[in-house]
Amino acid sequence: MYLTPQHILLAGATGLTGEHLLDRLLNEPTVARVLAPSRRPLAEHPHLENPVGELQELLPQLNGPIDTAFCCLGTTLRQAGSQEAFRAVDHDLVVAFAQRARELGARHLLVVSALGADAKSAVFYNRVKGEMEQTLQAQDWPQLTLVRPSLLLGPRNEFRLGERLAAPLARWLPGKYHGIEATVLARALWRLALEEDDGVRVIESDCLRRLGR
Repeated sequence: MYLTPQHILLAGATGLTGEHLLDRLLNEPTVARVLAPSRRPLAEHPHLENPVGELQELLPQLNGPIDTAFCCLGTTLRQAGSQEAFRAVDHDLVVAFAQRARELGARHLLVVSALGADAKSAVFYNRVKGEMEQTLQAQDWPQLTLVRPSLLLGPRNEFRLGERLAAPLARWLPGKYHGIEATVLARALWRLALEEDDGVRVIESDCLRRLGR
């Protein structure tokens, strides 16, 4: 467990999971600095550094040192508008963020993937998530944690009809298919960040719910 002040890099701080994780990080006494680039300005905080703009353009400008990086990036096919645009965010941008985090000295990367991620899947969404995971593993991180939450539950800034309709059912599904509250996922991510376990870990949604209680 880390006892010295940590320097954190966070992508996706304005998303459902990212906003809860940011709040937790800024209230952790062991966190000295959170570097959180975002499209729109975040609320000011003494420990927050918030470059504003498109992440792809901001990446070269980010500065270290960084100890731990969290990636909560993600979109939907409907939001992206095409498979190519979806892949540009959920694969390409995630990979670029991870590479920059490594360049800044980060030794542990935690990434929000998805339930069913599989590079060989016939389902496009799951395949892209699986390919993203494979690419990150090829970066040879000292510590890489891939979390695969099921349907995320909680109020979003944007309306997602599919998730709104699926949420009631997700609350009753068993095991790893049971929906997970974004606040629970954020707590689980922080607890996982505190664990020193070299290599690659894949954490499924049922385990995330237990960790985040």
